[in-house]
Amino acid sequence: QEHYGGLNGLTVAWIGDGNNVLHSIMTSAAKLGMHLCIATPKGFEPDLRIIKITERYSKEYGTKLLLTTDPLEAADGANVLVTDTWISMGQEEEKKERLKAFQGYQITMQTAKSAASNWTFLHCLPRKPEEVDDEVFYSPQSLVFQEAENRKWTI
Repeated sequence: QEHYGGLNGLTVAWIGDGNNVLHSIMTSAAKLGMHLCIATPKGFEPDLRIIKITERYSKEYGTKLLLTTDPLEAADGANVLVTDTWISMGQEEEKKERLKAFQGYQITMQTAKSAASNWTFLHCLPRKPEEVDDEVFYSPQSLVFQEAENRKWTI
C-alpha cells in the first residue's frame, strides 16, 4: 500500500510453499481488493480449508484467484512477486526432498519478465538464495527491507 498508493486491483503472485504466511495472505487479499495467483509444487499446496475460504472471499469481493504449479503462470501480469522460506522450522529433515520439489520456483529476473512493468518483490526474511536470486533480491524493485522495517512496528 505504501509503495502503490493502494491495494485495490493489485495482483499478488505467491511462488513457493503453501505455508502459514501464504495462508495469511489468502485470508486477507480479496478483502483488500487484491487478485491472488499462487504457484506451489504438487504436494505443497496451501491447506484445503484455507483454499475454500479464499474461494468464498474471492467470489464475495470480486477478485481473481488462481492456483497453479507453474511459477510463470502465477507471475503473469503480477504487480507483486512474493515468496518465503521453503523449509520452515521443524522441516529441516525434509530439506533435500523440498529443494528437489521446489526446483524451478526460484524468483529471478526471468520470472519478473512475466510480471507487470511496475512489479515489486517481497520476502519476510531471512531469505535463502534458492528462493530468490541476488539480482531480484537486491534490485530497486525489492521492498524486502521496507517490509521488514514496517513489520518492526507490529512486533
